[in-house]
Amino acid sequence: MEALLRPIYQERASDSNTLGIILIEKIEEVSPITDTFDSILFIITKDSPIPVFTKHYTYNDKKAALHIITEKQIRKWFIVGANPKLVGWMINGRVIFDRNEYVENLKKELQDFPVNGRNVRMGIEFAKLSRSYMQAKVFFEQLNYLDAYNHIVNSLHHLARLAIIEKGMHPEVMVWKQVKQLDPSIYKLYDELVSSGETLEKRLELLFLASDFLIHSRTKDGARHIIEVLSSKEYWTIQEIHEQEELKNYSVDLEVFIEFLVDKGLILIEKQPTKSSHILHRYYKVKE
Repeated sequence: MEALLRPIYQERASDSNTLGIILIEKIEEVSPITDTFDSILFIITKDSPIPVFTKHYTYNDKKAALHIITEKQIRKWFIVGANPKLVGWMINGRVIFDRNEYVENLKKELQDFPVNGRNVRMGIEFAKLSRSYMQAKVFFEQLNYLDAYNHIVNSLHHLARLAIIEKGMHPEVMVWKQVKQLDPSIYKLYDELVSSGETLEKRLELLFLASDFLIHSRTKDGARHIIEVLSSKEYWTIQEIHEQEELKNYSVDLEVFIEFLVDKGLILIEKQPTKSSHILHRYYKVKE
């Protein structure tokens, strides 16, 4: 199908705003990497009023998708880990246009995964993990086992992604295939949860016991980024934390993560008087 798509990507390549073009072709009958399409044209641009623009094409029984994404949007997704298939496109796709080796440099940056970027990703992933895990425990205590199961599977998924990031790699679409090689202990937890012959209650009970240790052992690494940011001054209000530029990517998980770290003793509560004698301001500080 590449010959049919050639006029489309050649036109885009002639645009000075285009930084690179990658072609991804379906290998298996059902391909999660290509969203079931036969071909994907992934085009990176310097800038655009529309950060993500998509078109679909068809020819006989074949179908193709065109994705034009700005450099800024791609980097944001890399930071927050919101689009794992993008990693697969970068790693497995064929570069058919590369302005000033932009794509090759971006791929190298992706594969090197610098420590600072890794710490940010680990923090965001750990924040999501802490939310899912806390919700799972609440539902379990309420005897809502199916809801607890749903959230513990979600928390294991975040734990798996965290383990992959720790190894200096980006999580891809098939996370469990990656983590089976990188951290078999987490894969075993997941496998026992979904395939054990025990009752659901017993499976969840055993998983919580095993997960507590795995999560506790990763807390300092997962919290490293947010602790470094909050160490820049003595006290913080929650609004100041929300407005801190480096912490905005934590999004809706930020407050739950803060409370998780308070519970773990890494962040302390500082109480300050208000105009009322019955209520106090709640400030946050990093434990020295």
